[in-house]
Amino acid sequence: MSMIRDLRAVVRPSRVSLRKDSGPYDATRSPATATAVVDCAVYRDGRRIETEAPLTPHEAVRLVRRDGGFVWIGLHEPTEAEFSGIASEFGLHPLAVEDAVQAHQRPKLERYDDSLFTVFKTIHYVEHDQLDANSEVVESGEVMCFTGRDFFITVRHGGQGSLRALRHRLQDDPELLAKGPSAVLHAIADHVVDGYIAVADAVQDDIDEVETEVFSPGRKGSPRGSDAGRIYQLKREVLEFKRAVSPLLRPMQLLSERPMLLIDPDIQKYFRDVADHLARVQEQVLGFDELLNSILQANLAQASVAQNEDMRKITSWAAIIAVPTMVCGVYGMNFDHMPELHWRYGYPVIMGITVVICLGIHRTLKRNGWL
Repeated sequence: MSMIRDLRAVVRPSRVSLRKDSGPYDATRSPATATAVVDCAVYRDGRRIETEAPLTPHEAVRLVRRDGGFVWIGLHEPTEAEFSGIASEFGLHPLAVEDAVQAHQRPKLERYDDSLFTVFKTIHYVEHDQLDANSEVVESGEVMCFTGRDFFITVRHGGQGSLRALRHRLQDDPELLAKGPSAVLHAIADHVVDGYIAVADAVQDDIDEVETEVFSPGRKGSPRGSDAGRIYQLKREVLEFKRAVSPLLRPMQLLSERPMLLIDPDIQKYFRDVADHLARVQEQVLGFDELLNSILQANLAQASVAQNEDMRKITSWAAIIAVPTMVCGVYGMNFDHMPELHWRYGYPVIMGITVVICLGIHRTLKRNGWL
């Protein structure tokens, strides 16, 4: 089927610029907006039902139950009061509703009666001119999805992860949308995982940069300890990345392997591709953690070596200075009867012997690599 063959091209970001007329699709909730509903639309036979005025969730439900199709409602950071009406309209489970409102959930897949509740963590790469110990590398958000027979509800948290462009691309392929809410769930899962891949590539560049600088010979001008701070900051950001990727692997495997009434069999096949890409990202992120550990250990070893070299130099100069100190100490005791004390050539001879001994010690230490 042509729709299935073109599925990857549809749900992935298109290189063609989006329409300038975005209609009612707002990326984020405006502070002046009195409702958390970003968009509410009814789809029948894969096409959006156009109405004179924007639909309310209640009106959309009436249309779906009267004429068929499914409703897709998008919300951004709803309050409990704002979401309670929608939850009661679709019979959503209270535990899932609580998770969707409160956010800060682990990626997961749960089934409640005749609906699926899926949590995705979106990851956005934060551009920065130069990586330092305080740089924010990744920023996370959340997308919660309620999938039913005739409805699909998305609840977003955070400023990133807008689904506006994804909705446009899905609407451009009615044959795909005709598969129902499961097609939208797959599109969002694929969209989120594609975001992981892009972020992983960007983080890889940051790690390569730090690795190059740590092992650059003769690098000057970098304060000692600054590399360790940057490496530790990268490790924290990679840990946040891993918290988004690793828990999602099991839900994607379940969606791709276990038959579910709410997931179209033709769509379920393509969850395997998402799970495969997610597994590769997970391996990459785990590799980041191990590589950063190695770089950090190497940096600490370099710092220890540098400290040892400093101590060797200090010890070497202390040994050299000890010779004239000892001589001056001996001849500064002010005894009347001391050898060569009243000898005419005593001072130049002693000074010459002192200089020769100091030069000999300096040459020996330098030959042994201490200076």
